[in-house]
Amino acid sequence: MTVSTTTGGATAGHPSPARDAGQSGRPDPGPPHAPAAAPVGSPGGSGPAVRATLRVLRRIVVRSAAIVAFLALWELTPRVGLVEATWLPPFSTVAAAIADLALSGALFEHVAISLQRSLLGFLIAIAVSVPLGLLIAWYRPLAEVLDPLLEIFRNTAALALLPVFVLILGIGELSKVSLIVFACVWPILLNTISAVRDVDPLLIKSARSIGLSSPRLFQKVILPAAVPTIFTGIRLAGAVSILVLIAAEMVGAKAGLGYLINASQVNFLIPEMYAGIVTVSAIGVGFNYVLVRIERRLSRWRT
Repeated sequence: MTVSTTTGGATAGHPSPARDAGQSGRPDPGPPHAPAAAPVGSPGGSGPAVRATLRVLRRIVVRSAAIVAFLALWELTPRVGLVEATWLPPFSTVAAAIADLALSGALFEHVAISLQRSLLGFLIAIAVSVPLGLLIAWYRPLAEVLDPLLEIFRNTAALALLPVFVLILGIGELSKVSLIVFACVWPILLNTISAVRDVDPLLIKSARSIGLSSPRLFQKVILPAAVPTIFTGIRLAGAVSILVLIAAEMVGAKAGLGYLINASQVNFLIPEMYAGIVTVSAIGVGFNYVLVRIERRLSRWRT
């Protein structure tokens, strides 16, 4: 029988690791350690974030390049004498006029009044046009009766009717809001009719085959399929509401961006006139951006 003896903590026949390490001439590596984590800010740890940031910056540069080039051309053209600076001031002069109007509070007052008129007429037009468009598109006999009248009115320029609205409704707020409603109704109405008529008939037949009622059919099939085209008309109407309002405010208004532009031109305040024009453009861009975001939220089911 073999008896194991222990010397210095080592079992006979099983030499200690320390002795083996000493005999082999190699130091004891010690227990294994977990790999060190990549330091914060190292390429391995922040690579995806850096790439995402670069993609965002590249998108911003690409989308703003044309605007920056246009503003640079606007700044340089009057300064080098290609255009008389009296009639087209450099953009920096116009930006200073915008800042002055904003600091005085006049710009915000005009913007608030114009937005109030525009949004009121725009929302009334949506409330009238979308249900009426759905009704006309769904009931063919009603469409056959109303189509000739719709063709007449949609081909009548809204601004041509401005004197009529002023004569009938007066020179106050009612005539301006009514003119905006008239101008905005037609793009929304016609796009709503087209959207409903262009819904895939197979979808409608499939929905009817499973027993969906007409209200549920509108809710589950027709409206989701028609939303993109309806919003095309709404976006067109949003731009029209701003343009028609500016024209209406140039006649008989005492405040608003149209009044600001017209009064500045009459009083030969050219930088202030361009400041009003730039503000109108900025409002139009912001208006369209909001509508696009709403459309995307309502159309998240689309691929």
